[in-house]
Amino acid sequence: MTWAFPGLFVVLWSTGFIGAKLGLPHADPIVFLELRFLFVLAILLPLCWLFRAPWPSPRRAMQMAVSGGLLQAGYLGGVFASLHHGMPAGVSALVTGMQPVLTAVLGSWLLRETVTARQWLGFILGMAGVLLVVGDRIVVESLGATAVGLSVFALVSITLGTLWQKRHGAGVDLRTGTAIQFMAAAVILAPFAALEGGQVRWTGEFVFALAWLVVVLSFGAIFLLLILIRRGRATQVSSLFYLVPPTTALIAWPLFGETYSLTAAAGMGLAMLAVWLVMKT
Repeated sequence: MTWAFPGLFVVLWSTGFIGAKLGLPHADPIVFLELRFLFVLAILLPLCWLFRAPWPSPRRAMQMAVSGGLLQAGYLGGVFASLHHGMPAGVSALVTGMQPVLTAVLGSWLLRETVTARQWLGFILGMAGVLLVVGDRIVVESLGATAVGLSVFALVSITLGTLWQKRHGAGVDLRTGTAIQFMAAAVILAPFAALEGGQVRWTGEFVFALAWLVVVLSFGAIFLLLILIRRGRATQVSSLFYLVPPTTALIAWPLFGETYSLTAAAGMGLAMLAVWLVMKT
């Protein structure tokens, strides 16, 4: 069933924006993330002990902690904080949707991965598709530099995290490696959560959003991402992120009444073509 992993990953990862939209009105962004990480660890650590998952050496553990700082604290913290500071979800998705291009450039340099002309064409088509899907939702007025900077920070973090995980993640047990990542992210974000004051309203909507992000995103999407990074080239895995903004728009259509026009559908098609071009061997 590994052939289904890329599509399943895209769908699950896309719901992260939905969970954030549901939960952020009821809690400060970093406090929300800190609660998510702590609940994940409360489940994952006993599972590691129960199944006697092997723990990495101190050197490998430190490398996984760096991955956690980039993939969990940096990326998710940047996205949630940017949304909190007024960044529209569509613009945030567009900025982080540039990850495949940045990964291709850095991957060809750091990982010595060859990027073909066909793959560069795929990257260009993917960006065009993302622009078509979220273009109608880009709001320039009153968009502060803080919100933009946080989204760019999230983009750089997940790009560097993907490359770092590809280089250093091989051979580390996914269960304990992921636990180390979440522990590192929780430690990094703890001071920022304390500064926010810990405001949380435990409504039914917030509890559902938190549970969804813990179970579906942290255990489903994150593990799938790590499996895909381990098995594929960094440029191929990152190209899947082109499908996240259009898929998020498609999910938000029935849930929040957000329109999904023919133009957006065309963008979805372009993004799918882009992924096929990049991943075709």
